[in-house]
Amino acid sequence: MTAIDLRAPESEHAILSVRGLVKSFGGLKAINDVSFEAQAQQVTALIGPNGAGKTTVFNLITNILPKDAGKVMFLGRDLSGLSAVKIAELGLIRTFQSARVFPGMTAIENVMVGGHRLAAHSLPSQSFWLRGARDEERHLRRRAEEMLELVGLLSFAQSHASELPMGAQKLLEVVRALMARPKLLCLDEPAAGLNDTETRELANLLRAIRSLGIPVLIVEHNMALVMGVADRIVVIDSGNLIAAGTPGEIQNNNRVIEAYLGRDDAAS
Repeated sequence: MTAIDLRAPESEHAILSVRGLVKSFGGLKAINDVSFEAQAQQVTALIGPNGAGKTTVFNLITNILPKDAGKVMFLGRDLSGLSAVKIAELGLIRTFQSARVFPGMTAIENVMVGGHRLAAHSLPSQSFWLRGARDEERHLRRRAEEMLELVGLLSFAQSHASELPMGAQKLLEVVRALMARPKLLCLDEPAAGLNDTETRELANLLRAIRSLGIPVLIVEHNMALVMGVADRIVVIDSGNLIAAGTPGEIQNNNRVIEAYLGRDDAAS
């Protein structure tokens, strides 16, 4: 039987183009020829069963892990050889599976850190607290307060970030990433640890981000969240691309159903 090529044709309008990613750990091929795109003003979801390789794909995109083969293009630029820091400077901003907050800093200080990537004033200007630096800091603080209010965390602005519940820390990480004004926001399981109310707030936030024209690439296990916010879904199983399409197409895809439920359950 001839294999079906699931890869979308390469688009010149893609924000992110992933082509032929391959990664092995020892003798195990964790990622096998995975290709997909993230388009402007869309939420693209990367889903799959536990251990499918979703976070590994994220780590290959951002060069946290070296790839064995393949190419990643971001806004037309090949990311090969670039450090994770340089990739972030280009505007590809990501979060991690486990919430990462800066200990010893308040919630609002954590959010403000995201905005310092775009600071216009030099270190000497900031060190001597010159007027321009003071004005910039006040502007950052106002933006950070707006971000915290957006996700219902403004009342925790002066609380130590590490003392917040895990769900609040996850939301904090998302808004910190937004402070960096991403050209593509990559979120690794942002709903992990969130209760139902927090998950609804996250869904509203993702829709708001999309309405602002910021594309999002999201790895997520919460299917209700994915189906409610994603424009396009990419599915991998055991490191292989098995499906790609709209939420409606994915919900009715037999290969996806089989991957999540198992062959016997899917047949029944």
